[in-house]
Amino acid sequence: MADSRERGILASPVSRRGVLIGGGGALAGVALGALVHPGSAQASASENDDDATILKFTTMAPVTGPFVGKANPIRGINGGGIPWKLTSAKGELKANGELEVRVRGLVLAAGPLAGTNPIANFVAIVSCLSVDSMGNMITVNTATAPFPATTTGDSEIEATVSLPSPCIAVLVFVGPNPNTWFAATGM
Repeated sequence: MADSRERGILASPVSRRGVLIGGGGALAGVALGALVHPGSAQASASENDDDATILKFTTMAPVTGPFVGKANPIRGINGGGIPWKLTSAKGELKANGELEVRVRGLVLAAGPLAGTNPIANFVAIVSCLSVDSMGNMITVNTATAPFPATTTGDSEIEATVSLPSPCIAVLVFVGPNPNTWFAATGM
């Protein structure tokens, strides 16, 4: 014992009972804190508000590799026919369907027009997993109207889409039409 004190280590016996009692006390304190903390119950109540944010993102992944073309559609949406690249993207979807997407530099990554966007308008597609009237899982893809896109691949999309209930595992795509994507939420 003297050796451990000299090294600054305190040796004290710890029993299983002591650990269990101490752990139980800590758990009870956490549970009691959750019950009496004034803000703890209000967090879930605000999640039901129509303007609650259900998805906020600061990046999107451009269509590349195995996602180019029709070989590997995501939720029934095909990737663009050649690879694209993206400088930046951000967006937000609210529970009432309000959607904002801002893309910068969404341009072709290959081919004779590489570095440019030959598409005059982009749409955003919101994809949710939901259930049909029989309780079967379905994919619901809802596209916005077209929004202008520059030849340098910049676009601002602000629209309200109709969301199914429930709307689970939300993805947002940007592309030329409701059936093709150039960028998708991810990295």
